[in-house]
Amino acid sequence: MTVFIDRPLWPARGRLWSHMVSDTSFAELHDFAARLGMPPRAFERDHYDVPADLYEPALRLGAEPIGSQELVARLIRAGLRRRKHSPGA
Repeated sequence: MTVFIDRPLWPARGRLWSHMVSDTSFAELHDFAARLGMPPRAFERDHYDVPADLYEPALRLGAEPIGSQELVARLIRAGLRRRKHSPGA
């Protein structure tokens, strides 16, 4: 059971953002995000968009830092990837 987060490199709305995923379940991811103080609206299909100011707190809470490509690969291997235009997305 692991929650992964990539570095905050993704610009949007005047800020930098990370992506946070679980390799186990969405339930694990939602629980972790709640403990981090993330609002449910930050969840997008299969990940949370995490603002740069919460990157270090996420690491302190136990998220493992990982590169963006590996993050997506782990999400796919776990069977939790939900593409933008796929059924159930």
